Amino acid sequence: MAVQWLLVCHGLVTLLVVVSFLCGNWPIFQGTFVQRIHFFLAFGAYDYFRRVIDFVFGARGTGALASVEYFCCDRPNPILQILYLGIIGGTYYIIVKSSFSYIPGYYLSEIHRYTSLLAVAVGIILFLLTSFSDPGTVNIENVSQYLSAYPYDNIIFFEKDCSTCKIPRPARSKHCSVCKRCVARFDHHCGWMNNCIGEKNTRYFMAFLFWHFIICIYGVVAIVLLLAGRMKELQVIHILTVYYGIDNSFRGLAPHVAQWLLGSYNTQVLIMVFLAIVSLLLTGFFAYHAKLCITNTTTNETFKWQDYLSWQRKLKEAKASEEALKASLGELSLEKKVRESKCKAICRKSRLEEVEVIQNNIYDRGFVHNIYEIIYPLSSRRSFSHKKSKLR
Repeated sequence: MAVQWLLVCHGLVTLLVVVSFLCGNWPIFQGTFVQRIHFFLAFGAYDYFRRVIDFVFGARGTGALASVEYFCCDRPNPILQILYLGIIGGTYYIIVKSSFSYIPGYYLSEIHRYTSLLAVAVGIILFLLTSFSDPGTVNIENVSQYLSAYPYDNIIFFEKDCSTCKIPRPARSKHCSVCKRCVARFDHHCGWMNNCIGEKNTRYFMAFLFWHFIICIYGVVAIVLLLAGRMKELQVIHILTVYYGIDNSFRGLAPHVAQWLLGSYNTQVLIMVFLAIVSLLLTGFFAYHAKLCITNTTTNETFKWQDYLSWQRKLKEAKASEEALKASLGELSLEKKVRESKCKAICRKSRLEEVEVIQNNIYDRGFVHNIYEIIYPLSSRRSFSHKKSKLR
């Protein structure tokens, strides 16, 4: 029994470390212990490691380490793509080897042998579409069309040239330092896809997230039904209650059933826990990006709006503070002014509390239009090729 629980704890700790390292900077983990673990693994641990390398090997060691860092973080590389294929392929292989011998079962028909393979195949196809499709590269041939399709709002996007590509930079676009190109409606550079997520492949990216969430839920439900079927076929509940005298209640049976599952089907239990946790992560990530799609905003624009709103709020607070100071000085100069009661002075609303900054997103054209723009990007429409904008 101790060995099984040790195996479970080891699996959970390993999963926590992997999830924290790969996903700890996601918005849903902001301010949580997962983000702190991510910060230590991504920055703190590396900093200590770099100091050790410098102490042991000197300048040659730190130079070699910098080269590895450049390859992994500052240029396109297939490391995370290979890791993804290894995770999904390895997980499916373990499920086949450990569980397919029990299919068909009491609750699962033989068709699940084939639907599971189909689900994984569709997931890999969506992965390949997202990874190798054009995210919406802006070049000299199409820049005029993109300039016309995405007008400048003069709030977070202004007329300017890309210093690297030497072309005007359309609104909502960004030059990716990893891919070395300007991408229209730039959202973010995804290391898992080894590609930028932009105007043309956001639909594939969203489909990828949603489908993998479905795969994880499907896997959890299928394993639960498989284990429930094995309990039914082996008459586990009957044996525990009749032969061992266990009370026929959830509180009485649960510890013994859990012990039996961990002892006999620990691989299936670990896979089920892994899929359940990944499904929760995918739920948060998909919900975040779905909200961006519904409001016709990108991750890049979210950060720009945060900086702009913070600056505007500080500016308005400074103006409000200045007006409040002037008003106070004016009140003091009025000798005949009736003194205000303490209660009224305390309850009076501060001018700083009235400061409100509104986000004016001109690209948000309503739910239906925003979703349609994701499914059918502007550059894929016939009217896009006829749009022209005068280059500066």
